[in-house]
Amino acid sequence: MIAIGSDHGGYKLKEEIKRYLDENDIKYIDFGTDSEERTDYPIYAKKVALAVQSNECDRGILLCRSGHGMAVVANKFRGIRAAEIHSEEAAKFAKADDNINIITLSGDNLTINEAICIIRTWIATEFKQGRYQERIQMIEEIENENMK
Repeated sequence: MIAIGSDHGGYKLKEEIKRYLDENDIKYIDFGTDSEERTDYPIYAKKVALAVQSNECDRGILLCRSGHGMAVVANKFRGIRAAEIHSEEAAKFAKADDNINIITLSGDNLTINEAICIIRTWIATEFKQGRYQERIQMIEEIENENMK
């Protein structure tokens, strides 16, 4: 199950992505927003991060104008590894090497086709395990030391 959320800047792209997910029978929960009316991205980043953190959803997609702010907020949650993704190649390495569980996308800089290719690649890519899992464990240790 995918958690998806956006602010007003990512709303249009989010709606197109939902159409793709529906057409491909990919289950998701939409955490908002529900219009292009101005709103604040931390609200939706928090909702999606909590859904992934609690295992209500396996992974998440966040959209705003740039993708930057959403990644900043999502990474404030223990166990969340969020990255702003702008290409299929970045999606592949983000999942394979870092087991990124939330991707953030730019509503201003990606076409729907680019976004779908990114999402398709991210979903299809397997995490490499091995030494990459050791790095995830290092990240978890850093979280334990610094996230009180």
